[in-house]
Amino acid sequence: MAHQALKKVESDGLDEDEQSQLEEDMDSVHILPLSIIPLQTPSLRRARLIKNVRLESVVELFRDASGASGQIETSELANTFGWPKGGKHPDERVIAALCDLHSFDVYSLRIQLRKLGIRTEQSNMLKLSDNKVTDLMQFMNVFTMPLLTQIYNTAEAGVDNMDQLIQKFTSPDKLEALENLKLMANKLHIELHDVPNFLEEYADIYLSIAYGKDCLNTLIPQIMMFEESMEELTENYELRNDARLMRSIDYIKDSITDVTASVVSRFENFDRESETMWEEITAESFNQVKKMIRSHHVSVGAILCGLSVKMNGWHHNLAAGRGLVRRADFIRSDMMQGMEKINGIEEVVQRQQQQAPTWESFTVEKVD
Repeated sequence: MAHQALKKVESDGLDEDEQSQLEEDMDSVHILPLSIIPLQTPSLRRARLIKNVRLESVVELFRDASGASGQIETSELANTFGWPKGGKHPDERVIAALCDLHSFDVYSLRIQLRKLGIRTEQSNMLKLSDNKVTDLMQFMNVFTMPLLTQIYNTAEAGVDNMDQLIQKFTSPDKLEALENLKLMANKLHIELHDVPNFLEEYADIYLSIAYGKDCLNTLIPQIMMFEESMEELTENYELRNDARLMRSIDYIKDSITDVTASVVSRFENFDRESETMWEEITAESFNQVKKMIRSHHVSVGAILCGLSVKMNGWHHNLAAGRGLVRRADFIRSDMMQGMEKINGIEEVVQRQQQQAPTWESFTVEKVD
């Protein structure tokens, strides 16, 4: 999967390190490289919009090799760049809209930027890097096997991943490729010319699930380590008498447990719905599952982003070698700040699930 957009950006002035950083940023849930957004202010185009540990969106103007980060609150951008007061500069309005997004993963961005009417510099920028796609192939077999079984009546078709599957329909042997296309069109009850589009959408929709599962798999051991480190605080004689701290710890732990269980449950539901789809696969049944999965991109991305930022912040705090008292201060301030946003997103999902128990279209609006 060639990243033509990234290559275009590289030809426009990015060196190899900057190119690598851009690809890494595009794979992240909490970083939005502003180079892909049509902004008028040149220095902003080299900056990044990031979520800090309090889940606030801030502009990172630079980050050096030691990890030092030059950040500025978005409310200070007008003063910094000499923009007119009152939010009249177009860049200020765009940044303000982007700050309200709960996650910067590519799948949420595709939906949210379209709603905001913001176009990226290149239409195909909102993709994962080639390296990330390769990493995610370990999750894709569960989605390629049903497809192969349905089309070829076997899972042994000389195909290990979606790229190889697509190659079977674009192979140099035109006669073989045509036969494969006809076979799939017949199985799916779609027109022959619609097969390539189906394959592209199928690969992308399940790559998004693989991406989410990969994020979740990274988070779970971090969450377990976080809970263990909380025991050290609650068992400390002096700190356990701090009622505010204990309430904060309980609130954070309960919140993380609940939202993690919710995301796990949704991934399990995606898998079940996908299995059911293949019992009688048609273009319509696939579109129903596709709509269901895409309707959850924003809420799942928001929770994964929030948890990732919180866990990264906590583990960076531990890596700094801070003592129990300073860790407790971090819990009361940075860890508590923003947790209500994660809970607010989950509350919206739960309300909508009660209204649409069949996992139909969910939306997540701004959570204050």
